[in-house]
Amino acid sequence: MDSTTCDHTEFVERPKPSWKTSFSTKVLVPVVSIMVLLVVLTGWSVNRRLTKQFRLDAARSLETADSVFRSSENLHAKNLLLRFRNLPNEPPYKGAFQSKNLQTLRDAIKDLPTDQGVDVALFTSSKADLQASAQRDPRLPLGDFQVNSAAASKKALTGELKADTIRVGDRLFDLVSIPVFGSSGIPIFGGGGSSVPIGVLTVGSEIGDSLARELSLVTHSQIVLLANGHVVASTIPGMELRDQFARLFSENIAERSRRGGPREVLLGDDHYFCAAGNFSSLNGDAGLGYLLLSSYEEPLRALRSTQQMLVLVSLVGILLGTLIVGLLVRKVTEPLRQLQASAEAVGRGDYSHHVEVSSNDECGELARVFNRMTDRVKRSRGELERTVTTLKATQAQLVQSEKLSGIGEFVAGVAHELNNPLTSVMGFSELLAQAPGHPNQGRYLELVFKSAQRCQKIVQNLLHFARLHPPERRLANVNTLVEGAVEFMQYQLRTSNIQIITRLDPKLPDAMLDSHQMQQVFLNIINNARQAIEAKGNKGRVLITTESLPPRMRITFEDDGPGIPAENLPKLFDPFFTTKEIGKGTGLGLSLCYGVISEHGGTIQVRSKPGEGAAFVLDLPLVTGADGKPLHPLAPAPQLADAKMGLGKKVLVIDDEEPILEMVRSELTQHGYQVDVVQDGEAALRCLDQTQYDLALCDWKMPGLNGGDVYERLQASHPALCERFVFITGDVISDKVQRFLKERRKSCLTKPFSLAEFRVAVEQALRIE
Repeated sequence: MDSTTCDHTEFVERPKPSWKTSFSTKVLVPVVSIMVLLVVLTGWSVNRRLTKQFRLDAARSLETADSVFRSSENLHAKNLLLRFRNLPNEPPYKGAFQSKNLQTLRDAIKDLPTDQGVDVALFTSSKADLQASAQRDPRLPLGDFQVNSAAASKKALTGELKADTIRVGDRLFDLVSIPVFGSSGIPIFGGGGSSVPIGVLTVGSEIGDSLARELSLVTHSQIVLLANGHVVASTIPGMELRDQFARLFSENIAERSRRGGPREVLLGDDHYFCAAGNFSSLNGDAGLGYLLLSSYEEPLRALRSTQQMLVLVSLVGILLGTLIVGLLVRKVTEPLRQLQASAEAVGRGDYSHHVEVSSNDECGELARVFNRMTDRVKRSRGELERTVTTLKATQAQLVQSEKLSGIGEFVAGVAHELNNPLTSVMGFSELLAQAPGHPNQGRYLELVFKSAQRCQKIVQNLLHFARLHPPERRLANVNTLVEGAVEFMQYQLRTSNIQIITRLDPKLPDAMLDSHQMQQVFLNIINNARQAIEAKGNKGRVLITTESLPPRMRITFEDDGPGIPAENLPKLFDPFFTTKEIGKGTGLGLSLCYGVISEHGGTIQVRSKPGEGAAFVLDLPLVTGADGKPLHPLAPAPQLADAKMGLGKKVLVIDDEEPILEMVRSELTQHGYQVDVVQDGEAALRCLDQTQYDLALCDWKMPGLNGGDVYERLQASHPALCERFVFITGDVISDKVQRFLKERRKSCLTKPFSLAEFRVAVEQALRIE
C-alpha cells in the first residue's frame, strides 16, 4: 500500500480573553469620567474661591470692627468726661465738697452711684486728709480701686480731667477723675486759691456684658473683654471657651506685634477671624484687653448647602448625560451590532445574512463592503468545498490505485497459493469417492478441511486488502495486524528467498487505530523491504519487532538490504518521490504511510546506512483505561453448541447453490431446527406466505429476485421476520452490498464460513426480539 500525506492548513482561533469591554463602555467611561472631573474641578474651584472670599471679607470686617471698637471706647470715655465734668459744681455736691465736715461729704457721696448710674464714686482731698466713697456692689474692693485709679487722680490734681480704664480684681472699670475746685479766692482745706483743686472726684463704671453686647452690635462682631487673663465679659456663650479666650488673647497680642492683622481660629466647630487689642491704661497694664471675633461659619454652611445642591444637580445631570450619550452610542453602534451578528453567522458557515445598509456614512459603506465580502467568501467557500471534495476523491482514488497496483504484483502469488490447497481438495475428494471405506478417511477429510480453510484465508486476505474501507478507528491488536500482513506476503517473501523473523511482545496492549489503514502501512513497508533485498540480488531477512514503551508502542521493520543513500533520506516521505524505474513505482507508498501514522498521532522514522540495510520505526500512542494502565484485548468466550437448541424453531434457507443448501440443512437439522430450503426468491416468498418462520437465511446473489429484493418485499408483509433476517454472500467487495447492509443495520455471513461461525450467526439472530 502507498499512502499520501495531505497538506492541511489549520486556522487556529486565538483564545478570547475572559473579560470583554463593549464599544459603548469604551465611549461612556471617558465621557462620564470627564463630566465627573469637570464637576469636581468646578466645585473645588468655586469652593476655593468662595472660601477665600469669605475669609477675606471676614478679615476686612474684623479690621473695621477693631477700628469701630476703639472709636466706641474713646467715645465712651469722652461721654463720661462730658457727663461728669460739671458734677462737682452741681448742688448738693458743691457744698458738700467744699465743706470740712466728713459726714456731710459722705452723705453727699452715698447716693451718687445710684443717682448717676455709676458703680463707684470716690472723693479724695488734695492732701489726702479727707476721703469719702460710695459703691453699688459691696464686694468691690475699694482699696484696689483707689490704688489703680491713683494715676488718673494725680492727673486730675494738676487741674485736668482724665479718663482711664483700670482693673479691680478680675473686673474692668472705665473711670473719670474730675478736679474739684474751692470757692473763688478762698483756700479750701488748707489748699491754695481757686485755681488749685481742693480734691478729686473719681467716678467709675464697670465694663460688663451689657457694654460688650452694645459694642458687639456696633462692631458687628463677637466681643470678649479680658482682665489679667480672665474673661470679664463675652458675647459668645459657653464657659468652656473662657480658658481658650485667654490663650488667644496672649497669642494674638504677640502675633499682632510681629505682623498685625487678624488671624484665623477654630472655636468649637465654628471658624472665626480673631483680632486682639489692649485698653489704654495710665498704669500701663498689659493685661487689660479685648478680643474681636468675626465668624464666617454661616457663609460656610450656606456654601456647603449650595455644594450639596450642586452635587445633587450634577449627579442628575451626569445621569441624564450618560443616558443621552448611551442612547446616542447605541444608535451609532447599531450597524456595528448588525455587522457583528452577520460576521458570527458567516463564521458558523451561514452566508445568507446581509447587513442592512441604512445610511450613507462610514457605517453604511462598511456594511456594503461587508456584504460584498460575504458574497465573495460564499463563492470562494463553495469553490473550496468542491476542490476539497475533488481532492479527497482523488486521494481515495490514489490510495485505491496504489492498492490495486499492489494486487497485480500479488496475483501470481495468490494464484499459486490457491492452486496448492485446491489440488489437495480435489485429490483427496477423488480418493474418498473411489474408496468410501478407506482406512485413512478421517485423515483425508481433515486435510480437505484444512485446505479449504487455507483457500478461505487467502481469498479473505485478498478481499480485505483490495476493498475500499471507510475510515474507522477501533481497539485493535497490532501483533494480529503484523501477522496478517506477513501471511498475505508469504508467497512473495518465500519465493524471493527472504526470511521473516518476528519478535512480537505477547503482552502488547491494544491501540486505537484503523486496522485496514494500518495493515496497508505494514504491507507497504514489508513489500519495500522485499523489493530492496531483491535489488541486492541475493537472499535476505526482515526482522519485525513490537514492544511496549508507555505511553507509546513501537513497531520496527529492519531489513538487511542495500540501505538508503543519505541524500535520499530527507525526501523519502515526499509524495511521488521514487528511485524506481518509470512504470515500476508511483512514489506514493511511504508518503501515504507517513500520513496514516501522523493521523493516528504517531511518528515514523527511518535510519539507514548504505550497505547495512534500513530500519523503519513506527511509534503509536497506547490506549489507557480509567486507572491509567494500557488496555489489553479480552479473549472471546468459547462457544459451545447445544444439540437441542433448535427444538420448536423453523428456519427458511434461500440459496441457489444446492451444496450449500444441503450443508446448512444438515447442520441445522442435527441441532433440532425444522428447515425448509428453496433456490430462488419467488419460491421463498411463497413459503413465507404459507408458513411462519423464526429465522430466514438468504443468499444475496440469486437468479430472479436477489436477497435485497426479498428483504424489501418482507418489509411490508412480514416486518417481524425482517428483524431476524441474515444475509449470506460471497460478494463482500461490492459497494452496493456494503451500503445496503449499513443503511439497514443487517448482519451478513461471508462465504466461505465455518460451521462454528454459522452457528454463532444463527444464535445471535434468534436472540433479537
